[in-house]
Amino acid sequence: MTQEGALLHKIRQKEIPEHIAIIMDGNGRWAKHRGMPRIYGHRAGTKSVREMVRTCGELKVKVLTLYTFSTENWSRPKTEVNSLMGLLCAMLQKEVEDLNKNGVTLESIGKTEELPTRVQKELQCAKEKLQHNRGKGLLLNLALNYGGRQEILDATNSMIQAGIKHVDEKIFRDHLYTRSMVDPDLIIRTSGEERLSNFLIFQGAYSEFYVTKVFWPDFSKFELYRAIEAYQNRERRFGKA
Repeated sequence: MTQEGALLHKIRQKEIPEHIAIIMDGNGRWAKHRGMPRIYGHRAGTKSVREMVRTCGELKVKVLTLYTFSTENWSRPKTEVNSLMGLLCAMLQKEVEDLNKNGVTLESIGKTEELPTRVQKELQCAKEKLQHNRGKGLLLNLALNYGGRQEILDATNSMIQAGIKHVDEKIFRDHLYTRSMVDPDLIIRTSGEERLSNFLIFQGAYSEFYVTKVFWPDFSKFELYRAIEAYQNRERRFGKA
């Protein structure tokens, strides 16, 4: 049995996280170590995206959220941002058929109305093509132009506009971008950085965190198995004794 197979054998199917969220970090450093431009690392990272989607589908994970582009990422060089937008469009076009074959539904969170028009169109087109898969398999959720603080502000303003006078947790959740999704059980961050970076800061209150020094382009099926095994070996108390 391979090392990957042995690790998979240890994973308890009944304890698979319902919702896995990933901060995909390290593309630029991965490329720099190879003497290549940052976009080379972003392109290499698409392979890991593809592998994670397929593997989470195989494991019967219900929701996979990928931190694809943050509200802070606009501060990067314009050439890099434009390349990222082009790469996103190409990925949506290229992968939609395979996603459909695997019963994947596509959603997004964030201020997508501020993305370039071409990205909005490709995103909407992909969502519509995959809509009939809802409830069949994995829900792939892309965090695009997303920021956790902005999400909380948007939820607050939405409640003010609705004339809501008293807010409890349920009402607040109903105004979040993720209102139709369960909170993440497991949040994974690649590249060794140990911070949330404004990602799901409300929803991640009781998520288990797993940090690996592996850069995103090298994050494989085996690395996901390691993260899930670590998750299953923890005791989740949710504040209880």
